[in-house]
Amino acid sequence: MLNMDFSQKVVIRTAEQEWVPSPAGGVLRKPLAREEAERGHATSVVRYEPGASFQRHEHPLGEEILVLEGVFSDETGDYPAGTYLRNPPGSGHAPFSKDGCTLLVKLHQFDERDQSTVRIDTTGTPWLPGIGGLQVMPLHEFEHEHVALVKWPPKEVFRNRPVTPS
Repeated sequence: MLNMDFSQKVVIRTAEQEWVPSPAGGVLRKPLAREEAERGHATSVVRYEPGASFQRHEHPLGEEILVLEGVFSDETGDYPAGTYLRNPPGSGHAPFSKDGCTLLVKLHQFDERDQSTVRIDTTGTPWLPGIGGLQVMPLHEFEHEHVALVKWPPKEVFRNRPVTPS
């Protein structure tokens, strides 16, 4: 297991991390959190070299992707940098990248009842005002889960506001 105690603060300098080969040739990873070697809960930065692909596979508890660089593709389309993808539990695909790409990927972290497929171009989606100087871009909600991008201005400090019972 890697960084699975969520009560502990973890700082990972991904620029200093080595790329680790995945089971698919030309697909490399920088693991951020992982439950087991090739299954279960995982969060990674993933790089597809030009022409790299994975065979078709399923995601029992979903997959969440933010395309950081390049174009990520599967049989449902081509997704350029800035695209947020959410593939629901039980979904499957055969991903590839013609020219290469870098992704943030989260696996096996959904409620099995959340069956929403989401595709958002975050480069054209407006930011909303948040607490202090923060800006927020909501991406998905399901019951108690709220997924969003948060833009932090320089020198902003997180101010945790206590929740007042109603």
